Amino acid sequence: MALTRSFKDTVKARAERDPAFLDALLTEAVDQFLAGDRKTGKPVLRDYIDATIGFERLAEETGSSSKSLMRMLSPTWNPTASNLFSVLSTVQRAAGVHLAVTAGR
Repeated sequence: MALTRSFKDTVKARAERDPAFLDALLTEAVDQFLAGDRKTGKPVLRDYIDATIGFERLAEETGSSSKSLMRMLSPTWNPTASNLFSVLSTVQRAAGVHLAVTAGR
């Protein structure tokens, strides 16, 4: 059975009508990074970027090329902490949100 809509378009449509979904997507990406699961965190962050700021605007605001940013979040690339935090800072600013970490046991 063929899909009638791409996953990227589905995520974007949901994000446009459900701000809580968008917040949860960004939170999940960061949670996965903090848990050491880059394999999950990178595609979730990439979906978030596709659904919101987009890679072109992200490139303008971070001073990196959009291709470099897309590669950074690809399955085989390993972003530096500096690059990853720059991306996270930029998407938070663009969304008007502030993520905070709390310790739990």
